[in-house]
Amino acid sequence: MPAKDTYHDVVKNALIKDGWTITADPYPIKYEEIKLVADLAGEKTISASREGEKIVIEIKSFTSRSPMREFETALGQYLIYQTFLSITHPDRKVYLAVGNNIYGRFFQQIAIELILQKYQILLLVVDLKKEEIVKWIS
Repeated sequence: MPAKDTYHDVVKNALIKDGWTITADPYPIKYEEIKLVADLAGEKTISASREGEKIVIEIKSFTSRSPMREFETALGQYLIYQTFLSITHPDRKVYLAVGNNIYGRFFQQIAIELILQKYQILLLVVDLKKEEIVKWIS
């Protein structure tokens, strides 16, 4: 099993604060002979009579000297998870969770925004100090 990301517990706490129930930590993804593991899965009930939203979260810290290299890896993981889940659990949305600092420094660059739009990457931006969700980007 892969090691937890540096900000794993921070993101988990932010989701719980926002009213999410963590349903898996980690979340196994299996398609045919491939077995993978995303960081978290959660659900948020809209009302007692209606089923809520279901999400899978992949957390990335971007602490290395090359955010672009980390982004390349994260993008590959994200697209693989999204592809498999679209078949096995189409009711789940996949989000890439990042800290608000790297979001401001890296993810708001025009070239990165182009990639996010092209591949329809959903982002969860978290204030790492306050352990709070700053924004959901769809």
